[in-house]
Amino acid sequence: MYFDSHCHLDHIDLENFAADFDRLLAEIAAEGVTRMLCIGVDLDSFESMYARVLPYEQIYCTVGVHPDYLDVREPTVDELCNLAGRDGVVAIGETGLDYFHQSGDLEWQRQRFVTHIEAARRCGKPLVVHTRDAREDTLDLLRRHGAEEVGGVLHCFTEDWEMARAAIELDFYISISGIVTFNQAENVREMARQVPLERLLIETDAPWLSPAPFRGKPNFPGRVPLVAAKLAEIRAESLEQIAAATYHNANRLFRLES
Repeated sequence: MYFDSHCHLDHIDLENFAADFDRLLAEIAAEGVTRMLCIGVDLDSFESMYARVLPYEQIYCTVGVHPDYLDVREPTVDELCNLAGRDGVVAIGETGLDYFHQSGDLEWQRQRFVTHIEAARRCGKPLVVHTRDAREDTLDLLRRHGAEEVGGVLHCFTEDWEMARAAIELDFYISISGIVTFNQAENVREMARQVPLERLLIETDAPWLSPAPFRGKPNFPGRVPLVAAKLAEIRAESLEQIAAATYHNANRLFRLES
């Protein structure tokens, strides 16, 4: 069994699945993926995303506003906590910092991140964190605002082992995406070799970041076993070990029954 710990089911083009959401889910299940976390990226799209996934017991979701999104409604702690109290909403995010896609005065981004951290602490839900080219500020804000009280995951992680280790010390998990299969991603593979098995998650970030040999094509959660297989190869562990550990880890982080 596999748990795709980060995907965007509401962004997948269903034309590739006979315009049928149930057909998409059937193809995912055929690959052994039995649980998924669908990630919220802004408040205005949350209701439609939530309505789409709520009927399915194998899909959980999050609520948050992505750090890259400009000109969107800013979240408040109260609103995030209210939405996080709904059935099936298991985490706060996607939140974090991105200094690769954004530049200039990014205080708005840091304040948005702090709002999510404070909401997570108030409602007792873990954080789903996006971080890119913002190592020092990401760790600093997590530390200063008590994120270790709830923990979380650094998703689609591509930074080095030193940052991963610092996050693990704050009770965070490290999630590896299809990037680990890319030829030029030796830095990601080197980091992924060092993450303790009990702190490792896998994800697709679908519909983006298809793993090899499907790189450049639309992604879907049914490809998360390819991420697991690459991790098994580079870590000299069995595929069964990786699948079982990451499945258990995701259930533990998101406080779900196995």
